[in-house]
Amino acid sequence: MIRDSWTMTQRGLAHWVRMPGQVIAGMAFMIMLVVLFGYLFGGAMRVPGGGDYLEFLMPGMFVMAVTFGIAETMIAVQADADKGITDRFRSMPMSQAAVLAGRNTADMFNSVANLAILIATGLVLGWRVRGSALEAAAAIGLLLLLRLAVLWMGIYLGLLIRSAGAAAAVQTLLFPLTMVTSTFADPASMPAWLGAIAEWNPLSATVYAMRDLFGNPGAGGGSWVAEHALLHAFAWPVVLLAIFVPLSVHRYRNLSR
Repeated sequence: MIRDSWTMTQRGLAHWVRMPGQVIAGMAFMIMLVVLFGYLFGGAMRVPGGGDYLEFLMPGMFVMAVTFGIAETMIAVQADADKGITDRFRSMPMSQAAVLAGRNTADMFNSVANLAILIATGLVLGWRVRGSALEAAAAIGLLLLLRLAVLWMGIYLGLLIRSAGAAAAVQTLLFPLTMVTSTFADPASMPAWLGAIAEWNPLSATVYAMRDLFGNPGAGGGSWVAEHALLHAFAWPVVLLAIFVPLSVHRYRNLSR
């Protein structure tokens, strides 16, 4: 299983190396958002409790980056299933766990590289880690846990969706999911109904936790979610994994039935 999984991992990494356009476009989009909100709108934004807006923004951008990775996973899995490649793998004398395990490992490698580039971009622009090295490591760990959870969501959606057009339609839902959070502004500054949605968005808990662990402004808050951000940032990905790992395995086993 380990040997076959590594072979499938190498296949996934080879795709990124030979066709890097999607990866580069995704990173360019995230860097553009950082520059756009950090510099163009940052001067007009008020940070809760005071502080630099770029430092307030960057933890949320890290969360957005790992969440947008669901689209890359979903499209890759859907393309393999649509072209019959997944069925061919299932018919070969290889470990059946290797296809999903290889996709997981390859996408996690890709996510680590993308996150490293975005962190380096933030440091160049002036973002700083104010917490300890241990707290920063815990923050990175929570980000990767979230990425693992949304990766399994992407695998399930990729196996479920029948066409590239449907995958693109699902991809558009990422924008309200990632925008209506505590990333760009304090939910208390929004209309009450919108602020409640942003506050209880599972991504907001991870954003609050990142600010707390990195020592960036905006970590505190009067809401129950903000006060228990670390618990929520760990619990939500675990819940998603408990839901989508079994669903993905079941869907994969019954793909052609």
